[in-house]
Amino acid sequence: MSDHVCKACGSTDLDLFYKVDRIPVHSCLMVDSRAEALAFPKGDLELGFCNACGFIQNVKFDPKPQNYSPAYEETQAFSPRFIRFLEEICDDQIRKFGLKPGKTALEIGCGKGEFLVTLCERSGASGIGIDPGYRPERTVSEAADRLQFIQDFYGPKYRHLQADHVSCRHTLEHIHEVRTFMELVRESIGDRPHVDVFFELPDAERVLTEPAFWDIYYEHCSYFTYGSLARLFRRTGFDVTNLWKAYDDQYLMLEAKPVDGPTEPHLALEDDLAKTRAQVAQFKAVIGPELQRLRDQFLRWQSEGRTVALWGSGSKAVSLITTLKIAEQVAAVVDINPHKHGKFLAGCGNEILSPQALTEIRPDVVVAVNPIYLNEIGQDLAKLGLEPELTAL
Repeated sequence: MSDHVCKACGSTDLDLFYKVDRIPVHSCLMVDSRAEALAFPKGDLELGFCNACGFIQNVKFDPKPQNYSPAYEETQAFSPRFIRFLEEICDDQIRKFGLKPGKTALEIGCGKGEFLVTLCERSGASGIGIDPGYRPERTVSEAADRLQFIQDFYGPKYRHLQADHVSCRHTLEHIHEVRTFMELVRESIGDRPHVDVFFELPDAERVLTEPAFWDIYYEHCSYFTYGSLARLFRRTGFDVTNLWKAYDDQYLMLEAKPVDGPTEPHLALEDDLAKTRAQVAQFKAVIGPELQRLRDQFLRWQSEGRTVALWGSGSKAVSLITTLKIAEQVAAVVDINPHKHGKFLAGCGNEILSPQALTEIRPDVVVAVNPIYLNEIGQDLAKLGLEPELTAL
């Protein structure tokens, strides 16, 4: 038991199980100098597992230093593999829910707009996207006249926005007051039972079982499994109609319909509370040795005189470096997103380079921070005439 309150169900029966102090409060906010990166604001993270509903949250999260803006560079859309995934998800949603000309799609937390643009291009529907980090100059589309973007946080002042399809991708994990947020989404839909709801977010079960500690960082204050996500939706006036995982089981997907009041579970995947409790206990037991094992690996490469580069400069890289304290053991951090080149990793100080920089650095080891991109990275390295040892977290 703790004196903390679950943001999903209100229970105070939370078990604290993982702690990292003094980590950057943002991972994807672009920083212009090494000095600024090293002086970047920091906060503490401590995960608590709710024994009542399975929700996992950072009980030390403080929303005040969060600064989502156009300088927040989260997009993965420079990867052909990721673009294929976006297209597959859009086509799936269009097929299931009949999006077509005359219908409207609303995306809450649309980032740079790639999903909404693709959805509207392929369906003929109109779209509304809301995100403080949206950059209008990046939207070049034949569907532009059917698209409206609002450079702001979703909140009560936008409850009037109406749509036939409501999506929210990789945003709920950034929300601290998750129940309040979902109540607003439900209130905004109102008495319109035909509205289709689609959410996508990181899968906490994978984080617990790998254990993928590099997917735990300050921006992500909320973590969900099948069951905890479904319970939140059912508690706030939705009937969960479908649950599944995608993108090499990294992402948790949910579809739901608005209903009058709470609903009872009826999908087998929702019954995971006992399993999640056991996974939390296992994570707590193995995370110390796992952190030491990976730290030792980077130190071993250094002692052997091997040059190590990380491929990918997003949150995973920042979490890996700051958690293990291996900034000096990483000779280069590269990324295919040109908007990141010449910037610096918040809290770490490592400069973000283009892949072409590796032709001069000639690393002995390249570590892919996301294994789903291994084939893509291998092809890019071959084009550069490089043959380092290629591995993944």
